[in-house]
Amino acid sequence: MGAAQMPDPWGVKRAENLIASLTGVLSARVVVTPLGEVSEVHVLTMADTQPKQVVRNIESALMAQLGLKIDHRKISVAQTADVRPIEQLQEEAVRSRAKRRVVVFQGLEVRPSERPQRVLVRVKLSYEGKDATAEEQGTDTMRNRVEAAARAASLCLDELLADNSVALEGAQIIDAFDRKFVLVAVHGLGGREAQLLTGTAEIRESAERSAVLAVLDATNRWADARR
Repeated sequence: MGAAQMPDPWGVKRAENLIASLTGVLSARVVVTPLGEVSEVHVLTMADTQPKQVVRNIESALMAQLGLKIDHRKISVAQTADVRPIEQLQEEAVRSRAKRRVVVFQGLEVRPSERPQRVLVRVKLSYEGKDATAEEQGTDTMRNRVEAAARAASLCLDELLADNSVALEGAQIIDAFDRKFVLVAVHGLGGREAQLLTGTAEIRESAERSAVLAVLDATNRWADARR
């Protein structure tokens, strides 16, 4: 192939992506000479894939999609029983992590208390199939409603995490970056180890909801480490 016909590096990447998209192919690498001529094509396939059929598929796909004719002797096929492309493994790891959130926020209820000038805050959380509900009362001010919600969330965690202890140190509303956040501090006690955990959540739907989310933000990694 002459210098004027040398493909750019994107052509190599296109060829690799095309080959990797074929049935049974897990990954592909195309090696070219300094002049841009394809010298080797290496592919990894599952064990139940026929190598000869893979080679024919690669030849046909490159010719049909890119107009590139490859000598079948330049294509080497390796097989494996259980290897997937790194991109797929990363995506699966992210999905698995997202599905396995430590504590899940199930519900929040804020209603007037029987006592005047007070509100009742009820929080429901779940952990590994187990639910916990806690109620706290507070005076009907923004600060006290936030503290009541954070206390209720901490009580739920204390019940759900049976081998650990969780207690609220405090909760407050702060201003930062032209937004309002709830900041909480929670004491986490696991065995002989005690930690002061902090968490934040931007106020969007309600300050009480953000208080619960801030408690979860403070404790989720700590609780995950104690599974």
